[in-house]
Amino acid sequence: MNVNKSDIKWQGVIPAMTTEFKPDLGVDHVAAARHARWLMDNGCAGVVALGSLGESATLRFDEKVAILKTLVAALDGQAPVVAGIASLSTAEAVELAKAAADAGCSGLMVLPPYVYSSDWREMKAHLQPVIRATKLSCMLYNNPVSYKTDFLPEQIAELAEDNPNLQAVKESSADVRRVTALKALCGDRLALFVGVDDLVVEGVRAGAVGWIAGLVNAFPRESAALCNHAMRGERIKADELYKWFLPLLRMDAAHKFVQLIKLAQQEVGRGSERVRPPRLTLAGAERMAALDTLRAALANRPKL
Repeated sequence: MNVNKSDIKWQGVIPAMTTEFKPDLGVDHVAAARHARWLMDNGCAGVVALGSLGESATLRFDEKVAILKTLVAALDGQAPVVAGIASLSTAEAVELAKAAADAGCSGLMVLPPYVYSSDWREMKAHLQPVIRATKLSCMLYNNPVSYKTDFLPEQIAELAEDNPNLQAVKESSADVRRVTALKALCGDRLALFVGVDDLVVEGVRAGAVGWIAGLVNAFPRESAALCNHAMRGERIKADELYKWFLPLLRMDAAHKFVQLIKLAQQEVGRGSERVRPPRLTLAGAERMAALDTLRAALANRPKL
């Protein structure tokens, strides 16, 4: 199915893609294209680029646009590319949104400013110009844990009422009651996505229709199967797979989730653990503990 710029189905597992780096820490576009296609081949519904997991804050504006163009070309209209839009300034966020549309992206995931958290009046004034900068379908990313800005269900409903192309929410507050509250306020007006890996089954049972996932970068088949079991109400199958997956999924909620997920990719032969400073690759006991968790899970990997 071809995807055009204004048409995106917000549903299923959409990976928050990591950004692959070469040994000199330049962006590895060949690896990015290969990774995106592999994710699609293993059951994913699209990709989100330039999010927190994609180390967006370490990327220059031109690098961001180049990554989007690479992914759009790699997926060639067969699946949507969603651009994460985050910036220190509203003006730059608007500029990036327009550049994403020009690059052929199918949607936007709109974040609050990186470091400036404030009240609803200022945050709404930041979000609206970004959402209205293009005709692309938009997802609001609510992550008060990381960004110190919490978009309450009532505020999200207000934003949706004023902006028809706001069509989805990535809810990463780690409070499953937010899904219930948004469903009560908005019904099916907004597609609700779980944004925390170790809450996916609970979130889907509360009414979420998709998952912006992290560990999917290393385990796409398991991620797609888990989400599908949960969405189909296959409780026993979902719970069994979830039990195996949870030690890995909890890495997505850790402070060094980028390093952990990239290490998982490296361990399964689907990427490198290289990260850009100020992040450093894991070392010592911290790294060994992560590898122990990964190797224990791989030793008991379910056959799907």
